[in-house]
Amino acid sequence: MEQFTEVFLEFINSWGYFAVSFLMALENACIPIPSELILGFGGYLIFIGKMSFSGALFWGMVGGLVGSLFAYYVGKYGGRPFVDQYGKYFLMKKSHVDSAQHWFDTYGISAVFFSRMLPVIRTFISLPAGFAGVNLYKFVFYTILGSLPWTALILYIGMALGENWQVLRTIGHEVSIVFIILMVIVVGILYFRRKQKR
Repeated sequence: MEQFTEVFLEFINSWGYFAVSFLMALENACIPIPSELILGFGGYLIFIGKMSFSGALFWGMVGGLVGSLFAYYVGKYGGRPFVDQYGKYFLMKKSHVDSAQHWFDTYGISAVFFSRMLPVIRTFISLPAGFAGVNLYKFVFYTILGSLPWTALILYIGMALGENWQVLRTIGHEVSIVFIILMVIVVGILYFRRKQKR
């Protein structure tokens, strides 16, 4: 996908919110287009006044949800054999699907939430959720809950970096790790505070 970077950037620059939504849908439908590229450049466009933060966030979330639902239904109705046989035509790596499957097997439906902030896994986690036929409403809820902070964070960082937004393309994985650590700390603090009140 690296060779198409300039095409993607020109698409976003020309088509704005629609392009952000469309490319986020592709990414979440297991087409390996980095969200750091889409949302990072979206943040830059917010920085120069071509987009609003709320608009980019909304359409990025809409696209992400549509793509996730597509992958979920592919997993539900096609199953793992279908994905293994035809996934290569859509640039899906079996190892990436295996990693997402491992996360889902280990953590169940909650993996749909946490994996939205992890490199690679966030793109493919909808497939094993579909394989397992998890409740659709729970899937949508955890997808939105997990995607919202990540989408907002990358847009904000792209906006804050301004002209240097492309730094995100090299530190995207590190941002994911730091974000997960912060989320675990926050959840832990809230849990212990709640326990102390009881």
